[in-house]
Amino acid sequence: MSAEAVPINHSILSSTSITTTTHTGNVQENKHDDKIVRVDLSDYDNRRDEIVDQLLKAAKNDGFFYVVNHGIPLEDIHAMFGASVNFFALPDQIKEKYPMDVARNAGWQQIRPAAESAQFSHYGIDDLWPTNQDCPGFRPVTESFMHQCHELTEKLLVCLAIGLGFPCDFFTRCHDISQPDTLNTLRCLHTRTGENACWSANDVDTLTLLFQRPGEPGLQLIYDEHHDPLCLPPPRNNEIVCSLGDLIMRWSDDLFKSVRTPPKLDAGQGPRYAIAYSSQANKSAIVQGRHLYTDPITAGELFLKAMERNFKASKRQQAAVV
Repeated sequence: MSAEAVPINHSILSSTSITTTTHTGNVQENKHDDKIVRVDLSDYDNRRDEIVDQLLKAAKNDGFFYVVNHGIPLEDIHAMFGASVNFFALPDQIKEKYPMDVARNAGWQQIRPAAESAQFSHYGIDDLWPTNQDCPGFRPVTESFMHQCHELTEKLLVCLAIGLGFPCDFFTRCHDISQPDTLNTLRCLHTRTGENACWSANDVDTLTLLFQRPGEPGLQLIYDEHHDPLCLPPPRNNEIVCSLGDLIMRWSDDLFKSVRTPPKLDAGQGPRYAIAYSSQANKSAIVQGRHLYTDPITAGELFLKAMERNFKASKRQQAAVV
């Protein structure tokens, strides 16, 4: 049975299992993670009410949790990391054949000299998938993994909908990967040896599954500009970190917390790989609360606003460096 949620108190984080990154960039060492909420999905159909309660506590207090007994075999996670490593090892001139297409939310991009990413969606990106000649086996491994991630997110979305008093299929209907306006995305992330790098996942999502390789440092979670990042301890074997995003916070009228998860590599740590599956509502889905956010707005409109906001922030960062 999962541990109960413990509210995060930012003033005493150094004495708990979750540590902060100070404004100077120092990260306090952490060896205990007993305060992290672990949501156990075993015997899902018979334990759904219990799982709903666990998710609500984590969503209200923390905005993230670890998922155990989630149904994705460990060997499939290893296979996905292997496919990711193989793709990023390709020469740039090969990867450049599949450039980032913002409109379709897919493709490869060099974020900065130290970091690169490759994104893939469920629909309409045939020309952005690496061919079997360029990267043997990449597409079937990745598509299979994406469908497993989607099945897992559907279980979580059903429980979150029930917890908020919506029909049980409310969120799953808003995240339909069979529709051409689906925004669900898998991101493969890579930073190179000996370079500092930090990039932020898109915060306009409902929830994100985060995968790490064993032995690599924990992820950082950012709530807002008023708090230092939280540095999570690495999940145990075959655990998945799940963070909640701005869409679910809006649907919940701010009852749930929203966090962002930029994987970070400090110089000297060696190459770093991470995988994130973001469950984002279909562009046409209406994201509307019942008490606070009563004005209807589509997920597509929110996504475009986020892209503009992130683009401006990126330009400010580039100008500051120059």
